[in-house]
Amino acid sequence: MINKLVYEDEIFEKLNLAGNSYNRIEFQSCTFKNCDLSEANLMRCRFLDCRFEDCNLSMVKLEGATLNDVSFKGCKLMGVNFSKCDDFLFSVGFENCTLDYASFAGKKMIKTSFKKSSVKEVSFTDAILTGSVFSGCDLENAVFSKTDLSSVNFSTAYNFIIDPELNTLKKAVFAITGLENLLTRHGIRVI
Repeated sequence: MINKLVYEDEIFEKLNLAGNSYNRIEFQSCTFKNCDLSEANLMRCRFLDCRFEDCNLSMVKLEGATLNDVSFKGCKLMGVNFSKCDDFLFSVGFENCTLDYASFAGKKMIKTSFKKSSVKEVSFTDAILTGSVFSGCDLENAVFSKTDLSSVNFSTAYNFIIDPELNTLKKAVFAITGLENLLTRHGIRVI
């Protein structure tokens, strides 16, 4: 159970914090494995250089939380509103995760890695994703509006629809098979 204000270099396995509230707890270089943090309220908690592996963080509340160099692997993060996190040093990465219905609205996420993840109906409205990579990701109904997608690699992403008139796409990378997804708004079909 969580009963200290600062944790450093700790490994938490099968920890169940589902639905609980914690405020201003700091985790430095910690690893969370098979933990359930679903619907937990982690207001103003700080996660610095932490790893989450095979955890359930669906609907976790992160208002004012710091996520600095945090990686998620094999995690469920459905409905998480990352836009409520502290902007200072916000840095995350995702591999084999389910991020459906999450929000990164307004976040600055330079060179963020999304690998083999489900990113369905996620909001990237007003986000800055410069240099990020969506490798093998399903972006069905993801919202890109006023999003800076400069140098973003979408070459192996699929099911996305991006309007080039509403987003910055300078030097973005797409596979030929994905070009149709840039023309959907105009009713143009690529055969």
